[in-house]
Amino acid sequence: MSLIIPKNYKQTLMPETTELAIQMLKRTFQEKLSQELRLRRVTAPLFVLAGTGINDDLNGVERAVKFPIHCMDDRIAEVVHSLAKWKRMKLASYQIAPGYGLYTDMNAIRSDENLDNLHSLYVDQWDWERSIRTEDRNIDYLKRTVRSIYTILKEIEFTVYEQFPHITPVLPEDITFIHSEELLQMYPNLSPRDRETKAAEKFGAVFLIGIGGKLSNGEKHDGRAPDYDDWSTPNEDGYSGLNGDIILWNKVLKIAFELSSMGIRVDKEALKRQLDICGCPERSGLTFHKALLSDELPASIGGGIGQSRLCMFFLQKAHVGEVQASIWPEDQIEICEKNNIFLL
Repeated sequence: MSLIIPKNYKQTLMPETTELAIQMLKRTFQEKLSQELRLRRVTAPLFVLAGTGINDDLNGVERAVKFPIHCMDDRIAEVVHSLAKWKRMKLASYQIAPGYGLYTDMNAIRSDENLDNLHSLYVDQWDWERSIRTEDRNIDYLKRTVRSIYTILKEIEFTVYEQFPHITPVLPEDITFIHSEELLQMYPNLSPRDRETKAAEKFGAVFLIGIGGKLSNGEKHDGRAPDYDDWSTPNEDGYSGLNGDIILWNKVLKIAFELSSMGIRVDKEALKRQLDICGCPERSGLTFHKALLSDELPASIGGGIGQSRLCMFFLQKAHVGEVQASIWPEDQIEICEKNNIFLL
């Protein structure tokens, strides 16, 4: 995505007030998330050992930031991309019962990002994971969880409105569920991103299901690693996949705005199937994968919710750099300043 400059953009809050609003939003959201999903906070690593299969591979092409550990014979550590698999291992080690879970602050460095309004070198999100029963691995359970999170988003939006009445609510009353195959049939001549834009503009808030598997046109809507979200298991709606993205309509930028990626996690059968589909069955010998295949990990649902993105959306900012301190190209900083967008 290239840099978007909204016409006649005005800051909703001055930088000093924005900092206070960010603090309020982050504190309030994580408290509500913890209460609604029955999650307890845990401490998370910034890096993990390479070669264990614990780090998130995202789309499989992003390079992790790496460094040697001097006192461990220069074994290589990787800055995490996310904590999708680490969290599930933590559920097992803490023996967290079904219906309960954990969340944490996840901080990452993604050096391969193309920097623009939404994408930064620095990633901050709430990573959460919840133990479930085997019988909860279905589309209805996924939708109930999404609705719970959406309820929190609506409450957060009203909290912002109470404190800053000029920032008026924009979210619809309910979130709309659409499978990525249905979206393809609705807009067969558009790219995946343009299909998301059409759906987000039409409905205001969408949960797009089944991201990672191939659609009827032989292409994926978007990539997903094969070893955390279950994107291949047939579901009760007649499609495949037990995962998806929460996508909102961003009225400032006039684009689809992904706030969260989440899903029911793979079981043994889905893991083996998805490793074969992606041509990497050798991963089954890695630490995380062996634990899952040996029934050492609980069934779970989980995801990540962007902290800076949440603040950006609800404070109606045009650039993630208005709510997050990071590094930006000099020309991007200059263009933003000329258009009343001031990066932290």
